[in-house]
Parts: sequence; C-alpha cells; structure tokens
Amino acid sequence: MRGPLFWMSVPFLLPQALRVRRTALRFAAAAGPTSGSVGNGPRKSLLALGDSIIAGVGASELSRALVGQTASHLASFEQTQVDWQAFGHIGFSTKKFLEHYQDGLPDADPDYVIISLGVNDVTSLTTASRWTADLRRTLSLCRQHYSRAAIALAGIPPFEIFPLLPEPLRTVIAKRGGAFDELAMGLVREYPRTVHVPIDSDLDAGSFSADGFHPSEEGYVEFGRGVADALLGTA
Repeated sequence: MRGPLFWMSVPFLLPQALRVRRTALRFAAAAGPTSGSVGNGPRKSLLALGDSIIAGVGASELSRALVGQTASHLASFEQTQVDWQAFGHIGFSTKKFLEHYQDGLPDADPDYVIISLGVNDVTSLTTASRWTADLRRTLSLCRQHYSRAAIALAGIPPFEIFPLLPEPLRTVIAKRGGAFDELAMGLVREYPRTVHVPIDSDLDAGSFSADGFHPSEEGYVEFGRGVADALLGTA
C-alpha cells in the first residue's frame, strides 16, 4: 500500500503497531566473530552490509545466519574457500545506513556483496520517494566502491506470513512492503552485476525465529542458498 491509502490508515493502525512494538520479543545480534572462512580451494570473499538480517538476529552465531549460510553455499557450489565479513546493525533504515557510512563504506575488495535494507523503511514512515532515493544512492555507492563484485540485494520479505503481525496491521504492512519491493526490483535493473533476491512467500513456521519476525537458523539456510544462487547467476 502506497500513497494516500496508507497515510489515511496510519491513525487507525497506530495503537496496534505500538502494542506490537511494546510486546514483541527483542533478540540481540548473533554471537561470535563478525568474520570467518568456510570451504577449501581458491579463495573468494563475501561482504555483507545492512540491517538486523546481516547482524544475524534469530541465529546463535553469524556462521549460522545469512552471511555464513551464503558463504557455505558459495563454497560448496564453486569448490572454493570463502572468507566472509558482516557489518550488520539492528534497526538500520536505508537512511541510517547512508548516514553511518557517509565517510566511506568498509574498505574491502570482495568478490560478492550482500545488502539487506528496507524492512525498517517499510515499518517506519519512510515515503516511497525517500526509499527510492536512498536505495538508489546506496546501490550507486556500493556499485562504485566494490566495482568487481557481484552484488545481491535481499528482497523485502512477505509480511503477510509474519507470525508477529496481527490483522489488519499485517495486511497493510504487507501491501506497503510489496510496493517497496517492486521499487527495489526496478532500481536493481539499472546496475550491472547487481541482482534482487526475492524472498519466498511459501514459508512455514519453522522458517521464523521465536520473535515471529526474523528468520530462524533453518530459515537462514534456505535464504543463504537463494542468495548464493543469485550471486552466481550474475556472472
């Protein structure tokens, strides 16, 4: 949902949204080191940037979260050693990401990059035009700074299946998320070797962690496989 319909619904949904925010379980970032290696063979490198998905919320450690699972699948598919690093921040919107890295992105020369942003833009009051401008700037910066890398932008998840969200908040947020994801898909087409990775809407309860919002370790396995497939498909 975008435009006037969303903004007209905000006053009616605000009490429900505040109740969800107040009562929701809050998990910390995944434990363990923020870098690692997996596999054997010629060395490749993977850099992950963004929000709580990159921070590994819902997993016990980052090797079991999106960055680690993507690295594992890449290493298996290509018979390589993949060295990975994660720079994830809980609560980051795209605007906060740009502000945090206004002096420059992490210094690296990766073969692969994962970006996860957008969920916090959808659940806050970021406008579609602001989201588009911020995401375009983010993609441009990453494409310029990591010039030889294949880049994967994680899609905005299908909020209609999130256990945490009650109705009618779930439906409204899902429509807004779908609209933002369509904008992201369009922007990605403007950049070479950059791909949007849609998130499967046919997920079961086991794909979610106990907070009903972030992936479980089981969910991260499939998520990582999808991102690895997409990255390899950009060649």
